[in-house]
Amino acid sequence: MATAAVTVNCWLRPMRPISNRSDQTPESMQAWNALFGVTKPVIGMIHVAALPGTPAHHLPVSTIVDQAVAEARIYQAAGIDALLLENMHDLPYLPGRVGPEITAMMAVVGRAVKAATGLPCGVQILAAANREALAVALAAGLDFIRAEAFVFGHVADEGWLQAQAGELLRYRRQIGAEHIGIFTDIKKKHSAHAVTADVDLVETARAAAFFRSDGLILTGVATGAPADPTAARAVRAAVDLPILIGSGITPEQVPDFFDQVDGFIVGSYVKVGGHWSEAPDPERISRLMAAVSRLR
Repeated sequence: MATAAVTVNCWLRPMRPISNRSDQTPESMQAWNALFGVTKPVIGMIHVAALPGTPAHHLPVSTIVDQAVAEARIYQAAGIDALLLENMHDLPYLPGRVGPEITAMMAVVGRAVKAATGLPCGVQILAAANREALAVALAAGLDFIRAEAFVFGHVADEGWLQAQAGELLRYRRQIGAEHIGIFTDIKKKHSAHAVTADVDLVETARAAAFFRSDGLILTGVATGAPADPTAARAVRAAVDLPILIGSGITPEQVPDFFDQVDGFIVGSYVKVGGHWSEAPDPERISRLMAAVSRLR
């Protein structure tokens, strides 16, 4: 069994005089490099089986945990750099909250995956259950969360999601979780942004940076849909935070983004048949990692 190195990372950074909202300090990038330890890390998605109380739940708790650990080991054997757990099978999702049964299960799964691999590992809890994700990360010894609805409220397929930055960062401080990074979606997928149509992607990125996000995530319009390289270049020019591509990455698309972003979250392409709900495919993972390695 792999043993995780014990490190204490901190994503807090001092407030600087604000002359330009895109003028960010380098502390988040330093913490990023300390966490991942590689150039342009690739983060593999583990879509945890449907959890107790959700409509599709049918597996025993032990099987859910064992399945997540098995997928984590497939990723690790194929050379992935990090992992991200998500309760994507729990649909339809609740907007901005989940019950204690979900929080407890994700903590158990997260701790097992972290212990089995020792890789950097994060968690996302749908939909926008960001406080719960922080609690899970703290309990399970995970390293970061992926957070929806950080800045600018919007309508998602779950309903209205209110911006959570203020409450979320205060909660992180209250529970002593400053070592856990918060990487935030902006103009997130599966959402309508008509209410903020006059706020473009770059200004949204600047707002997230101003509100002390630790990293930004750019996506296409849906799971598996590619992001826009032009948009990535624009965001790169506007902020100094780490930037991740969070959907639609394939080996062919890696060169389009490599110089503009700091990492990739992969889920659909690296699964059997290219579908998010299937198991990880070692050959697909290896092809993607080879495409990244050629440019490192």
